[in-house]
Amino acid sequence: MGKIRWLILVTCLSLFAFSDGRELKVWRKSKLPEYNHTLATILVQYASSVYLSDLTELITWTCCRCDGLTKGFEIIELVVDVEHCLQAFVGVAEDPHAIIIAFRGTNEHSLQNWVEDLYWKQHDINYPGMDDAMVHRGFYSAYHNTTIRPAILDAVERAKKFYGDIQIIVTGHSMGGAMAAFCALDLTVNQHEKSVQVMTFGQPRVGNSAFASLYSKRVPNTIRVTHDHDIVPHLPPYYSYLPQKTYRHFPREVWLYNIGLGSLIYSVEKICDGSGEDPDCSRSVSGNSISDHLEYYGVRLGSDEPMSCKIVMDAHVLNLSSRDSRGNIILSRDPATPLLKMSTTKFDNQKNPISVD
Repeated sequence: MGKIRWLILVTCLSLFAFSDGRELKVWRKSKLPEYNHTLATILVQYASSVYLSDLTELITWTCCRCDGLTKGFEIIELVVDVEHCLQAFVGVAEDPHAIIIAFRGTNEHSLQNWVEDLYWKQHDINYPGMDDAMVHRGFYSAYHNTTIRPAILDAVERAKKFYGDIQIIVTGHSMGGAMAAFCALDLTVNQHEKSVQVMTFGQPRVGNSAFASLYSKRVPNTIRVTHDHDIVPHLPPYYSYLPQKTYRHFPREVWLYNIGLGSLIYSVEKICDGSGEDPDCSRSVSGNSISDHLEYYGVRLGSDEPMSCKIVMDAHVLNLSSRDSRGNIILSRDPATPLLKMSTTKFDNQKNPISVD
């Protein structure tokens, strides 16, 4: 009897050890990033604020979306590619202590942006070690072939010279999430940055299976947050029977959705698997909601202007900005110089609207 009990005990311990070791092995192999809810609620505010059209309020960080969890943030560079209706900023946050890069997503009233989003033809990516990788041409061009990339890289270089080797966090919503992914890959592969983190919201697919695999190896600290029936993460379509040609998400996804009945509603944050296409996450529902796309964690994401790509600046700020021959605008600040508290009341209270249709 004693021998039987001993045998049962040894067997149970062996099974426990085997199970624990197997889980540990899978975790190490996947190298998936850990989801941080607090960080997500901070970054979604940056992804929201970059949509705003008042450049004076953005550069001084006094806008209606520029408070709360992002208090103390100082912008180093704000760039508006008027020609392509794109916008991004680079700055340094107190908490988390990091360089923050945020990209504006698709302006829902801009036909030009929607045409870029619908231009699904894949394009070879000219990065070392990515021979089989194909990416969405419109999203790739929005980052690489506009005023955005050189302005971002210049601002990051200036920030690191002043603040040292601090972490870089890249974020964006919708098409801004796609641009954030390309920016993070660019910083890692071409600029040799060692600590780049990415968190996007409502991001579309950006490349094929080869790209998704290579991206996850180069920028492993990446999380894509999706919301319930949000339509955009379902685009461009994923076809499981065309694994080499179809678009595919890279990991890791965190899916936000509600469960309950009647007035008893509970919010769930589901940590998805490492496939990028977890059938139990956003792929388990139909992607048919625009309203789910425009709100994450209770924060509105989208343009504040009902008309196309209008931007507004104080006359004094307009004079301080630099513009190229195509009208693209860059507002820069030396990190060593305290942030100028420019406001519309300090100058002449006159705003000059610049509209791009």
